[in-house]
Amino acid sequence: MPSLPAPIVTIGLLLASNVFMTFAWYGHLKFKSAPLLTVILVSWGIAFFEYLLQVPANRIGHGTFSAAELKTIQEVITLTVFAVFSVTYLGEALRWNHAVGFAFIAAGAFFVFHRWT
Repeated sequence: MPSLPAPIVTIGLLLASNVFMTFAWYGHLKFKSAPLLTVILVSWGIAFFEYLLQVPANRIGHGTFSAAELKTIQEVITLTVFAVFSVTYLGEALRWNHAVGFAFIAAGAFFVFHRWT
């Protein structure tokens, strides 16, 4: 069975880990009446699965990507997942200033990945 290239595995694991992370960090916002200790414990439980994906993603990806590149991929994925989550799960609108801020972060990613000679 052929194995997938490291960049594909890394990005796939980072994407999946970010879905868990986003629910762990922000999912409880829909349940403001739940006790804080309860949402903390539930969030830790969800975050456990994020770590099960995040750690292998970084281990597999390091070498193909530098640590700075891995972090940059992580942040771009985080913003993408969060934007979808915010609109679909929390029902919050993304405004023009959010798009501008995300564009600046994408520009930063360009500088991290561009090979300067």
